[in-house]
Amino acid sequence: MRFHLPQGMARAGTLAAAFVLPLALVLTSPTASPMASAAGLSPPDIPLANVKAHLTELQSIATANGGSRAHGRPGYLASATYVQDLLDAAGYSTTLQPFTYNGATGYNVIADWPGGDPDDVLMTGAHLDSVTAGAGINDNGSGSAAILEVALEVSRQGLQPGKHLRFAWWGAEELGLRGSRFYVNGLSAAERARITAYLNFDMVGSPNAGYFLYDGDDSDGVGSGPGPSGSAELEQTLQSYFTSIGVPTRGTDFDGRSDYGPFISAGIPAGGTFTGAEGVKTSAQAALWGGTAGQAFDPCYHRSCDTISNIDDTALDRNTDAIAHAVWTIGTAAAPETVWSDTFESAGGWTVDPDGADTAATGQWERGDPQATDSSGPKQLGTTLSGANGLVTGRLAGSSAGANDIDGGVTSIRSPVIALPADGALNLSLGWYLAHGSNSSSADFLRVKVVGNTTSTVFQRLGSAADRDGAWGTAGADLSAFAGQSVRILVEAADESTASLVEAGVDDVVITRR
Repeated sequence: MRFHLPQGMARAGTLAAAFVLPLALVLTSPTASPMASAAGLSPPDIPLANVKAHLTELQSIATANGGSRAHGRPGYLASATYVQDLLDAAGYSTTLQPFTYNGATGYNVIADWPGGDPDDVLMTGAHLDSVTAGAGINDNGSGSAAILEVALEVSRQGLQPGKHLRFAWWGAEELGLRGSRFYVNGLSAAERARITAYLNFDMVGSPNAGYFLYDGDDSDGVGSGPGPSGSAELEQTLQSYFTSIGVPTRGTDFDGRSDYGPFISAGIPAGGTFTGAEGVKTSAQAALWGGTAGQAFDPCYHRSCDTISNIDDTALDRNTDAIAHAVWTIGTAAAPETVWSDTFESAGGWTVDPDGADTAATGQWERGDPQATDSSGPKQLGTTLSGANGLVTGRLAGSSAGANDIDGGVTSIRSPVIALPADGALNLSLGWYLAHGSNSSSADFLRVKVVGNTTSTVFQRLGSAADRDGAWGTAGADLSAFAGQSVRILVEAADESTASLVEAGVDDVVITRR
């Protein structure tokens, strides 16, 4: 379904009034083709000319609208309309999602390709807005045009991937990730859990290009650490494309400067490519990739000269093909086999205080329907990831938020024995939250261990001296080292130092094999 603009509001930048489609797009416009099985389909080589044609249109839109495609300006809505009209014609279900920032209406374009597993969504996004100073053709017409042409190629090939494919063009990124943040914050916990991977492409045609991949596994050891579980695999998939064409890559930190930020904050695995912004290319990088040392990757970053001439065609072509490679490879991967799962809707044989060593006086783990509590924000969530029940520390609200929280030490709960297969890649996923008041510390924690022939902590979140509200996130871990063993999952939570308000929850624990 498409969002309809309010009555009396003209559709800025309609195809008839704002521009004429270039011949390249007319000749290659998507037509309904028989839906093709994903099996046996190789990632396509996306024609650079098609991507450049989209950039030409974005430049024309900016030129016709005061030189900008920024949030709240007519050029932005015209850009969104251009993208949406092409996707509608290609058979996507599209939404023009409005939001308000700084007194102006912005829009996200969300496009869903029919089919695929609705509980296993691969999302690919790029921000569509420019700064007010210019047309924003590299930043970020390049990413927007690249994912648009990949989405249109999905339609041309009638792709039927196992995953559900969703594409997004974000508004007001330049003002602080406003569009993507609005989208993610508006999702329910269940909807967030369905997005199993997010790919972000922001500036993929810089004129003095580098080839950077978001450092999902934190192998660089720089900055903010790894992305949520699964981010490393996304990085590896993109890496495999560049390796195949003989182009070396380097990592770039999840520093929060682009639209992956709200996704990783929600625990959604993320990845993507980046060719550089205002940072200066070093001599070593120039030796690696060519270009000019001592000059910015994009000398026109956030300037009026970020026009159609501010693009490196080779970088744009390579990155667009990398996007197609990732969408085809990840989207068509065989669905994992569920080895074991528990949604806690019925008693599954979990044992509280299995070793008789727990010290918590209140707030012991239990399975049940939690009651919400609030202390400077939600501390015990009254919702679960699915159904009515989950694992929760002291499920009753009591007379106050601190009545049934964890007090006095550790509480633990252990799963029944799980027999793991001897082959395949094994992965654990679960939903979780840890909430605490500002009187918490790093001595407080939520911890998940796997106990087999050895014991391994596979997830841990520590408290801190800051108020943290409850919010469901997702986490995962590779259990392949336990293949062939009989294991148990041990969940622990603690209020270990000075008395503080600590609550925790776990839901939808799943072990899969690929």
